[in-house]
Amino acid sequence: MGYENLDKLIETVRILRSPEGCEWDRVQTHKTLRPNMLEEAYEAVDAMDSGDTKHLREELGDVLLQVLLHSQIAEDEGEFTLDDVAKELNEKLIHRHPHVFGKVKVNSTKEILDNWDKLKKEEKPHRKSAMDGISKSQSALMSAQKISKRAVKQGFEWPNEKSLYECIHSEFEEFKEAVNENEPEHAEEEMGDILFAIVNLARWHKIDTEQALLKANKKFMARFREMEKLAKKPLEEHSFREYDILWKLAKENLSH
Repeated sequence: MGYENLDKLIETVRILRSPEGCEWDRVQTHKTLRPNMLEEAYEAVDAMDSGDTKHLREELGDVLLQVLLHSQIAEDEGEFTLDDVAKELNEKLIHRHPHVFGKVKVNSTKEILDNWDKLKKEEKPHRKSAMDGISKSQSALMSAQKISKRAVKQGFEWPNEKSLYECIHSEFEEFKEAVNENEPEHAEEEMGDILFAIVNLARWHKIDTEQALLKANKKFMARFREMEKLAKKPLEEHSFREYDILWKLAKENLSH
């Protein structure tokens, strides 16, 4: 299988960044393109969720463009090249899959993942804490999931599910106390503790909280749009009771 189109794309990006290229592309930096990388990644995920493979193909192209742009910027600055990126990734994949490219024998997916973590730790000896290396740019919810999983790998786990529910209940009580005492900063802190405890509960049941919340957001927006269609007057003119009736009707309509 040839990759002539990939070679053409790499050359197109090189030209765009050249003195004869595009003024906008020439002035971009890793920092200015940071929002684009995040936006394109999220749009690719949206395309995956939609099941539209044509849309996914387009969005993966946009993600690839970000990789090529950052690599070209780095090459222009004499830092590294796209080939360096590919070489390092290839070496890492081979090193972390000794059961495929080496002589290591594994009997389960768990053994594969355990071996991956072991090799990853050997590659990064500078990391002294289990909390090192967690991205500061990902959502707080995704960070909480990773922090929780890292802690559990070190043996820091709840003894049982009952103790976890007790912790969540305790955090709610502490939040209510902070609100009653009119301490906004303390209330914010306690709300953070509630959310973190709930992330732990989700992990306990192998639920991805990021995905769970995305689905809840999608469901809420669909029901709210249905309410807007059903309403005979502007929503802001409805009483709570009218809202409740509309909400239940919207829920019923969308469940069919």
